[in-house]
Amino acid sequence: MAASLNPELTEISLEKLRLRRSAKWRFYDEDVLPAFVAEMDFPLAPPVKIALAEAVELDDTGYGYPDALGLREAYAEFAAARFDWQVDPSRVTAAPDVVNAITALLRRIAKPGDRVVINTPVYHPFFSVIERLGCEVAEAPLADGELDVDQVDREFRAGAVALVLCSPHNPTGTMPTEAQLKALAESAAAHGAWVLSDEIHSPLTLPGARHVPFLSVSEEAREHGVALVSASKAFNLAGLHCAQFVTASERAQELVEALPFIAKHAGHFGALASVAAYRDGAPWLEDVVAVIDHNRALLADLLADKLPEVGYTPPRAGYLTWLDLRALGLGDDPCEALLERGRVALNPGPTFGPQGKGFARLNIGTSPALVEEAVKRIGKAVGR
Repeated sequence: MAASLNPELTEISLEKLRLRRSAKWRFYDEDVLPAFVAEMDFPLAPPVKIALAEAVELDDTGYGYPDALGLREAYAEFAAARFDWQVDPSRVTAAPDVVNAITALLRRIAKPGDRVVINTPVYHPFFSVIERLGCEVAEAPLADGELDVDQVDREFRAGAVALVLCSPHNPTGTMPTEAQLKALAESAAAHGAWVLSDEIHSPLTLPGARHVPFLSVSEEAREHGVALVSASKAFNLAGLHCAQFVTASERAQELVEALPFIAKHAGHFGALASVAAYRDGAPWLEDVVAVIDHNRALLADLLADKLPEVGYTPPRAGYLTWLDLRALGLGDDPCEALLERGRVALNPGPTFGPQGKGFARLNIGTSPALVEEAVKRIGKAVGR
């Protein structure tokens, strides 16, 4: 193992992990290795632990007031340092989480029957959000894993009112280029559509890649886009409920301001933890990125050695990997056999769209030893 990796992030006890009570560790029986939900196994960043412990010591568990905590300013400072992106703090607005933020925006933008574009295979809650609003899912599938801007443009020309963009992309870990984002913005502006850019995995951009914030690429992007960001994936804070809307124009800010109060209400602990993460969590985050970078390469080596039939392109961002298991002959949903025969839980590919048949999503936000164990169990499921 690389000597530079933080041992606190690589020497993780499975027994200790099983003491956790989150969905990841309670959904399946104890003999199942959970490698599905987008939740990391690493210990919390020390500044986050301190912030939460101080709140508990003060019995400070009331309603959230993120503006008084400096959440706006903290995110703007983080964006400048991490992405070289200049964000106006006055255009950062708290939200409970990214999915609820997208739902609230679409409720204002779209009416029942309108078409909303997603780039399949994609984060599965996007389907249910669009459908629950009475809208129609318009698929613009990835082309060889990359964003198909021409197909999105065709959907906008046909009347689609919005694109829910996943950047970096979940589950493939791919990232759109600046040129692609500019083209999306031009198309949205030409057809009066919105781009809602889910950038929740952006702090986990891995070596060799660069995250380009959608709102940074052009005036058209700023006029027709809203970014949704959060510390929840990068710092493992999903249970604390705090995300942010980011806008970069009066038009977009008016859209956010018109949303109901409940759409802009973050949890108090989530805001406290997010401010601590954004302001003081960079050293810990760099250690996490180093471990994930190690794990994505380790996974490639393990698959090449043990399961060479499995298709895998290492992600450019994040700790979610997209495995092509079709050659293993496990059917449209390989996860059923993996769970039954290997006692390992991955996310079923078909839930991400029809392009996911025969695929599965594997979480490598854990120790190298548990990545090895996951591959071992996949192998066991197919008699290796």
